[in-house]
Amino acid sequence: MEGAELEMNPRQLKTFLAVARHGNFTRAASEANLAQSSLSDQMQALEEELGAKLFKRSRQGVTLTPAGDALKSYAEEILALSDEARTAIRVAAGLEKQALTIGTLETIATEKLAAFLSRFRETHPVGLTLKIAGSGELQRRLEEGSIDIAFTFDRGEQDGRFQTRLVSREPLALIAGRNTRAMPPGNLADLSRLPFIATETGCVYRRLFDTAFAEADIAAPAIVAQADSIQTIIRLVASGAGYGLVPRLAVTPAAERDNVVELPWPGDTPAASLIMLWRRRRVQQPALSSLIAMASEDLRPVRSAGAHLRHAG
Repeated sequence: MEGAELEMNPRQLKTFLAVARHGNFTRAASEANLAQSSLSDQMQALEEELGAKLFKRSRQGVTLTPAGDALKSYAEEILALSDEARTAIRVAAGLEKQALTIGTLETIATEKLAAFLSRFRETHPVGLTLKIAGSGELQRRLEEGSIDIAFTFDRGEQDGRFQTRLVSREPLALIAGRNTRAMPPGNLADLSRLPFIATETGCVYRRLFDTAFAEADIAAPAIVAQADSIQTIIRLVASGAGYGLVPRLAVTPAAERDNVVELPWPGDTPAASLIMLWRRRRVQQPALSSLIAMASEDLRPVRSAGAHLRHAG
């Protein structure tokens, strides 16, 4: 096909990404609402057009070849830009309002973003949709273009497709049930003998928890229960099921009324870096640029006297 002009179309690229996501032609065909034979024909035509094999087929499923990996990032970018261009044209023509889809964590949405987004809407008549998910899911949604920006904790990962900006350092808080009459721990060794309720392995909070003990060469405490909701952890702690390490901003007066008390953490207080994360673009939609600029100013890090914060990474 030397000298031929590529004619990849959005439908082909969406189908290709569905196969890449599921690793299975049958599930991808179901998502794309196609017969499996039609999907196979589309992918074969795309491979012929590009002059390269995009998939490896095996009994375990379908994986991408190096050529398929190369196409994946471009396909995501092409489809995202196509959607943005269509929206920008309709906004300019007065056919629809600007809109943003923001992904974030449950605690950040409640305690950090609710008031900020209200202030943002006062000066920017933009439609807003808020999606709540875990940090790994937010990354996936950003990659596929279903959210425009994520407010999440830094996981220490580097990806050239995205830009990041620090919003704030959020200290974590050691909490116990008020009725347990817990005494402040003298050192980490004291904590290592206590039962804890924690988020699952892979979560930023859990990584900070495990790292604090690993760096001190002390065995981590027993995890008696795991939960993916900070509010659930707080309620379990209040019931006396164990201790917890949660974002301090989640320990609100309401939490304290639920029979939770904060205890001093022995040594430097663990803290997580809250960041904004968005896809790099040559042309950034105006609404997103305005949100990033206002968040950088309105939610900028504030240093408090006596605070000992460290980077999550």
